[in-house]
Amino acid sequence: MYPADFLYSKDHEWLRVEGDEAVLGITHFAQEELGEVVYVELPEVGQSFDAGEEIGTIESVKAVAEVYAAVAGEIVAVNEALVEAPEKLNDDPHGDGWLVRVRPSGAVEQGELMSAEQYQEFAETG
Repeated sequence: MYPADFLYSKDHEWLRVEGDEAVLGITHFAQEELGEVVYVELPEVGQSFDAGEEIGTIESVKAVAEVYAAVAGEIVAVNEALVEAPEKLNDDPHGDGWLVRVRPSGAVEQGELMSAEQYQEFAETG
């Protein structure tokens, strides 16, 4: 269910490293818990964040959830398509529903992040 080449946070975000950038999104588990997503607030390109810092919010019919930076770095792109069609987060959370692209300020290492197998166990056991 969770792509093996991604890393996952305890805050239910995923991270996919692509060269010197990383793509960040929320997991299938997170979107399922939220329910129907109706609004997404993302940071501005050029903003920098520390790992664990809030970078945006996702609003659903059930709740509002914060999105946190899985790694420290600078936002280099945001998924503008989510502004017009936030339901993409429900339809394809590990693909078209990506949130931001980040240029990490250091090496991306597993450290606090989990493998797909570790995350699946974490999500199942809560």
